[in-house]
Amino acid sequence: MGAALAVVVAGIAAAAKPTVVEVGNLIITFNGDFSPKKLPKAKRAGITLNVSGKIETKDKTHPPALTEFVLETDKNGAVNAKGLPVCTAGKLQAQDTKHAEAACPTAIVGEGKTNVEVEFPESKPFIAKSKLIAFNGGVAGGKTTIFIHAYLSSPVSAAVVTTVKVSKIHKGRFGLKSVGTIPKIAGGSGSAIDFSLKLGRTFTYRGKKQSYLLLQCSDGRIFAQGTARFNDGVSASGSVIRTCTPQA
Repeated sequence: MGAALAVVVAGIAAAAKPTVVEVGNLIITFNGDFSPKKLPKAKRAGITLNVSGKIETKDKTHPPALTEFVLETDKNGAVNAKGLPVCTAGKLQAQDTKHAEAACPTAIVGEGKTNVEVEFPESKPFIAKSKLIAFNGGVAGGKTTIFIHAYLSSPVSAAVVTTVKVSKIHKGRFGLKSVGTIPKIAGGSGSAIDFSLKLGRTFTYRGKKQSYLLLQCSDGRIFAQGTARFNDGVSASGSVIRTCTPQA
């Protein structure tokens, strides 16, 4: 699940070759695309975002765990959660995937999957798989909250809920800042090693059809930059520029 947040460093990405960042022994690979590619030039329209990624080490040892990411994305993008049903972290904690989905079915804004490598002291590492579910956490204090839920089972059983806070900024080309905090997985022994996540949905608010993710293509380019921080003190930073096709 934590890896699903690392991919956000890729920002709103068009289909392209994967971006690879190497820092010391750590290798982070991420990729993404959005649809549709043709977007209005002067107003935002709804999109669906697909992201995927991988975290590994050069020497094939157990990778460090992602603890936080900070992402700045293009001012042409926006998260539109007003009027969308809301879920709370309390409804997701200690729940398996089935019960988490049942707790807040109308607040779901995305889903995917992840593999987590768990290495307990003096034990061989093993892989735990999980479905990822993204929930709308609402808007308060000028920030939009997103919860990403994962549930690991066999041989470990644990729910992991990551909180992402999205706020507006005014920083040149960048207009949104997202900060994600990832809790310990398996008591600190778990590290996400790959993931995929699809975000986006439509809903009706005050009789009008709305989209959760919005983007416009003002000049044919979309920018993003961010930093991912790991529990061993390593930080990995990257930036991307992706293309889109502006429409009148």
